[in-house]
Amino acid sequence: MVGKLIKEYLVENGIKQSFLSQKTGLSESVISDICIHDRKLDVIEYKKICDALNVPLNYFVDKAKTAE
Repeated sequence: MVGKLIKEYLVENGIKQSFLSQKTGLSESVISDICIHDRKLDVIEYKKICDALNVPLNYFVDKAKTAE
């Protein structure tokens, strides 16, 4: 669920997955797997993504909880 929310955020804000890859140091295939296949994130990957997008750590988790 979090991966889908990250993808929605990227689309809504006109951010490319390649940009997120560069900002996080994660490969584009990892970013794609997270966004498209909703691959589970480890804590370090999640923190890197939140830092790169300049959102609080609870941003996507809270959205996922409210969507349940």
